[in-house]
Amino acid sequence: MKRIGYAAGAFDLFHVGHLNILKQAKSQCDFLIAGVVSDEMLKLNKGITPVVPLAERLEIVRNIHVVDQAYAEDVSDKLDVWRELKFDVFFKGDDWRGTEKGLRLERAFAEVGVEVIYFPYLKTTSSTVLRRALDNVNRMAEVLSFNSNLAGFTRAVTSIGSHAHG
Repeated sequence: MKRIGYAAGAFDLFHVGHLNILKQAKSQCDFLIAGVVSDEMLKLNKGITPVVPLAERLEIVRNIHVVDQAYAEDVSDKLDVWRELKFDVFFKGDDWRGTEKGLRLERAFAEVGVEVIYFPYLKTTSSTVLRRALDNVNRMAEVLSFNSNLAGFTRAVTSIGSHAHG
């Protein structure tokens, strides 16, 4: 019988950590479905606005060779996802292991026969760090733009002043 696995994530600013999770998941199932969390769910559940829109994140994940199917996850309840996809194993980062959220998820999935497998949460590269770096670049660009506009304004005022007195 084919073992179907499900690994969900934002997969925003796709990096090697995402690839490693998907490769690890695929090594433990026959058919891997990658759930790409929708923009709305990311805003609602994590307060994050993704840099890369859902359609593009789906296209990226769909084209990873270890992914058999990409799925747009637009509900908060993983059991609702299971009801639609009927996977046998759910992959999650071990940052959830032992937490109230994680224990609740394990209990709910145990009732329908889904195994939960945790993967080590590696902090080598993270979308959070990449997002922070982008925010810093954007802030610097705003400062530089403001300074440039201020310099232009100063030149204009100086020019007007010299014409008024000249």
